[in-house]
Amino acid sequence: MEHVRDLRLLPKAHLHLHFTGSMRPATLLELADKYGVHLPEALTGGEPPKLRATDERGWFRFQRLYDIARSCLREPEDIQRLVRETAEEDVRDGSGWLEIQVDPTSYAPRLGGLIAALEIILDAVETASKETGLGMRVLVAANRMKHPLDARTLARLAVQYADRGVIGFGLSNDERRGMARDFDRAFAIAREGGLLAAPHGGELTGPASVRDCLDDLRAARIGHGVRAAEDPRLLRRLAEKGVTCEVCPASNVALGVYEKPEDVPLRTLYEAGVPMALGADDPLLFGSRLAAQYEIARVHHGFTDQELAELARQSVRGSAAPEDVRAKLLAGVDDWLAG
Repeated sequence: MEHVRDLRLLPKAHLHLHFTGSMRPATLLELADKYGVHLPEALTGGEPPKLRATDERGWFRFQRLYDIARSCLREPEDIQRLVRETAEEDVRDGSGWLEIQVDPTSYAPRLGGLIAALEIILDAVETASKETGLGMRVLVAANRMKHPLDARTLARLAVQYADRGVIGFGLSNDERRGMARDFDRAFAIAREGGLLAAPHGGELTGPASVRDCLDDLRAARIGHGVRAAEDPRLLRRLAEKGVTCEVCPASNVALGVYEKPEDVPLRTLYEAGVPMALGADDPLLFGSRLAAQYEIARVHHGFTDQELAELARQSVRGSAAPEDVRAKLLAGVDDWLAG
């Protein structure tokens, strides 16, 4: 019988993880108790909530649960705890590099304003990185549901903190609302400031959403991007340009983008030569972390250990990690295969 290698020991980079969504369920319960926040049963039942975001009502429910969880992060020590525990979970799952995504405007009202919120987050990331040995950086993300001028403000702020740990600029929330081109100036500010462009696209809407991210925002990475599988020409374009898609299999199924794990087009993307970085998206709501995404590729898509190792390499190559970190992780992937 062939030896099955432990996927938690496979060195990898984690490029698609949202801030509040990275919280441990037990931590959410403790913080809610601390602040007297009433949590709906969907967040206290011990099982991931039943979600379906392919319609407006379902997406609203998903966002409402996320907002309730975020309301439990009120003090700098709450932020510090979340980041430290997230780093510990990532290390446990074999991550050697994490780029965590956050919209600091969502935390600003309770943390003393926009600049204070971002500085508290960056300080927490720096401390957790030192304590756990995990390379960590921040991707500042604008919200499609807000005015594009807000995104420009965030892009300028993100550029100002490029030397403090901000490596990229994103665009999240419901891609059915807010055209990508409305945010082109914000992304130009970010790119001109040396930040990586990594907007969400191709999750709740089809291939056109991915094309818009490439054409209007000049994306170097795409958050999700799985719906590109529906357009062979777009797949070729992603492969030729080496644009990494941050694919989150468990999230895709939980939100109803695909019915079953085997429906997520991992094989289609992989065989088309599109680089992928598997990500957990929001473990708090979807119930699984990084290594579990590789397990989905193994169990439901028949990825061999050699192919899983290549997925890990693609995650590292698609990251903003420094060359020495990349080299160490890539060597670790080879050692995992050899072992």
